[in-house]
Amino acid sequence: MSNKEMKHSKNIEGAWYCTDPDDDDGEGCIACNVCYTGAPDFFEEDEDGNAYVKKQPISDDEIELCNEQLEACPVNSIGLDG
Repeated sequence: MSNKEMKHSKNIEGAWYCTDPDDDDGEGCIACNVCYTGAPDFFEEDEDGNAYVKKQPISDDEIELCNEQLEACPVNSIGLDG
């Protein structure tokens, strides 16, 4: 489960976020590239390949696309309760 207490420092402010890879609970990003290749308008990779949210989705279609990334994340590091 994503950890809103351990957000990636590059996340833009808003409800959507990615958990920092250094999360002690083991729910941090593992740089699998699923989200930033599946929704590159919203997710970006840092210099280590770890994901963060660069733009918050607004429209229903954008939210649906980001939900697909949330469900596809193998370690559940994408959160929607920011």
